[in-house]
Amino acid sequence: MAVLGVDDFALRRGHRYGTILIDLDTRIPVDVLPDRETDTLTAWLQAHPGAQVICRDRAGAYAEAARRGAPDAIQVADRWHLWHNLAQHVEKAVARHQRCLNPPPQPATPQPTPDADAVAAHAAAAARDSRLARRTSDRFAQVQRLLDEGRSIKAIVRDLGLARETVRRYARATDVEDLIATARTGARASILDPYLEHIHQRWAAGGTDAKALFHELRGMGYPGSYSVLRDYVRALRSLTAAPPAAPRPPKVRHVVNWLLRHPQRMEPDDQAGLAAIRDRCPHLDRLVAHVTAFAVILTQRRGHELDAWINAVTDDDQPDLHSFAAGLQRDYDAVRNGLTLPHNSGAVEGHVNRIKMLKRQMFGRANFDLLRKRVLHTT
Repeated sequence: MAVLGVDDFALRRGHRYGTILIDLDTRIPVDVLPDRETDTLTAWLQAHPGAQVICRDRAGAYAEAARRGAPDAIQVADRWHLWHNLAQHVEKAVARHQRCLNPPPQPATPQPTPDADAVAAHAAAAARDSRLARRTSDRFAQVQRLLDEGRSIKAIVRDLGLARETVRRYARATDVEDLIATARTGARASILDPYLEHIHQRWAAGGTDAKALFHELRGMGYPGSYSVLRDYVRALRSLTAAPPAAPRPPKVRHVVNWLLRHPQRMEPDDQAGLAAIRDRCPHLDRLVAHVTAFAVILTQRRGHELDAWINAVTDDDQPDLHSFAAGLQRDYDAVRNGLTLPHNSGAVEGHVNRIKMLKRQMFGRANFDLLRKRVLHTT
């Protein structure tokens, strides 16, 4: 057991954790501990001397346990955990500059505006299918039928429960279309007449939001209701092509994914998206440069360049990377070893995933003794 891998796993996520120990030379589990406390691992290392290298995550408890229980062993911070830790700080940095993710506003595309008569005709056609139009048509039919039966205006008022003037209007009408036009576009349509030129100008400039137009008209003295304007705008929208939707900014997690991915493995659209963000935001541009430099150190095991990278980050206005760099300095020897030596916790992660499978087979029960037997027995 010259090289020992150490990592934690969840017995009950958020409540109870254990520790798995792997002989990285044979990739076989050595033991499973019931928690991830410093004293527990310290006692185990003292009872099982011989580890020359301890490969671990960034947990301070494991670092302290290794110092106490195996003071002569070389501690190695696992590279996957280093990269994962960097990703957490990168996400905070991108979120801090989330406004930079918004693409610049595009100039409004002029929208062709149909003739006002055409809009009015379209609005009238739509009105025929409206609830008000259906009600008007039904009442007109009722009044006309009762008149044909010889009923008086007074009798129709009593039978239908309508106002006398309403019944008279329905009785005088020769066509239901006259009533619909009066109810829907008669007096109300004239309320918009003084403002149609402004509405059409705003529409041509891309101002197609009915609520925004309503507030503008209110400021100009428009006394009508929102529904009148809304119906007119609906008619405009039906007769013209909708303006192109403004591009949505990418989500923070997507940008982080772009930033952490190797450029050769990125889709062309993602490359273009990241390049545009770098052009808009100097902070994120430099963040990408720092992450790329760290990726080279990590993948090519250039641990001797760690000091220069930390100095470059410290001299830059990157508070989230400052926090990451400070953590590297607190665990400096193990981090530099991890960026220099070939050891990693890949085998440990494989067994952690196997524990997850065993837990599912046990229906998620956190029975430590049974789980420990199965982990050690299955190998």
